[in-house]
Amino acid sequence: MIIEFSQGKIIANLYDVVVRFNSVPSASLQCHVDAIKLIGRGANVITAHDVQCQWTVKLDNEHQLQNLADFLGIPIQ
Repeated sequence: MIIEFSQGKIIANLYDVVVRFNSVPSASLQCHVDAIKLIGRGANVITAHDVQCQWTVKLDNEHQLQNLADFLGIPIQ
């Protein structure tokens, strides 16, 4: 699944989520689905946190977050 947002693309499969930024095409953020937390209520944030990494990306709207949640089967908090 690919979700485009103003800063780039979210590329997701059932195991990993990758964030690619338009402004820095040579850099990407990647995380296993088990380390992902989706935060809604207006924040519309993907947070990845495990022993080896931590990052957060804000999406443009809740629709993008809901599409990712539906695809991955992860609840929005």
